[in-house]
Amino acid sequence: MRYYILLIALSFSLSSSAQILNVESLRKVTDTSGFSGTASLRFALKRNTRDFLTIASNIHLQYKMKRHLILFKNDVAFQQIEGDQFENSLISHIRYNYRIHKQIKWEIFLQGQNNKVTLIDFRGLIGAGPRFKLSTNENYRFYLGTLAMYEYEDLNDGITPVQKDFRGSLYFSLALYPLENLSFSSTTYYQPKFSQLNDYRISSQSSLLISVFKKIAFLIDYTFTFDTFPAAGIPNSQFEFTTGLAYSFD
Repeated sequence: MRYYILLIALSFSLSSSAQILNVESLRKVTDTSGFSGTASLRFALKRNTRDFLTIASNIHLQYKMKRHLILFKNDVAFQQIEGDQFENSLISHIRYNYRIHKQIKWEIFLQGQNNKVTLIDFRGLIGAGPRFKLSTNENYRFYLGTLAMYEYEDLNDGITPVQKDFRGSLYFSLALYPLENLSFSSTTYYQPKFSQLNDYRISSQSSLLISVFKKIAFLIDYTFTFDTFPAAGIPNSQFEFTTGLAYSFD
């Protein structure tokens, strides 16, 4: 089970319609060097002011060598809103980790995304900060991350000007492996704007992963997001329920 992707959080357990990428879903737990990754196909039913049907595909690759870890993830989703035509969304993310200490890593990341449903024409992020491993038990993992990031956001609502801001990104995550073929993970993100602390985003995501075959797993995700200042006409809070299959390779 440790060779499957950590669907912890809650991103990108993605669906690409999420506004905050669950970084924890990018990670695979492995002590071996070299390439590994995961490909998944997901289906989601989502409701904010209307009902959404989402079909999403995900490719995740990572390369590990001694103290270094590079992660890349690309997520594409197609969403149908109450019988209308499908609209697409895309998130691409690359992250570099350097292990400073057995329980401390330094992270640097770059991300770009768009989402027609939530009226995001483009959102670009670049950031860095430490990540702390709070436990030593390999079956029960707890992490805390504290990052700072620069955000460029262009919304297609006809009202909001282009935003160029600095935000924090504080997250707490856990990954539990009670059985060989079962894992549970959860992550909560809090992302305030430094210059205006009442402008913040919260994302809470939980995932259950059940091994079906040696490299194939059935996954169930639940995501809740809250944004104090979304695009005009988009609700502050949204939720999403996702199921699908994931194939892991080394």
